[in-house]
Amino acid sequence: MAASWTREQNKRFEEALALYDENTPDRWQRVARAVGDGKSVEEVRRHYEVLVRDLVRIESGQIPLPNYRGSDQSDESSRLLRNMRLH
Repeated sequence: MAASWTREQNKRFEEALALYDENTPDRWQRVARAVGDGKSVEEVRRHYEVLVRDLVRIESGQIPLPNYRGSDQSDESSRLLRNMRLH
């Protein structure tokens, strides 16, 4: 079972992904450090893989783009999903 992530951890995760792109040396170590709270490199990678799977499903129309307006989530997650592109 996957460990849960708080909103704050997700926010730090998203900010770290924006800061450390795929060409950054030791990217996952840096992202894990930025997330903090004891998240391991493996947990961060798995969390990213889930995000990518969700993005693929959204882009293929299998699930709608999340609408966080009016919820406690920031629009940052929605922006990340819109701006993230698979290569």
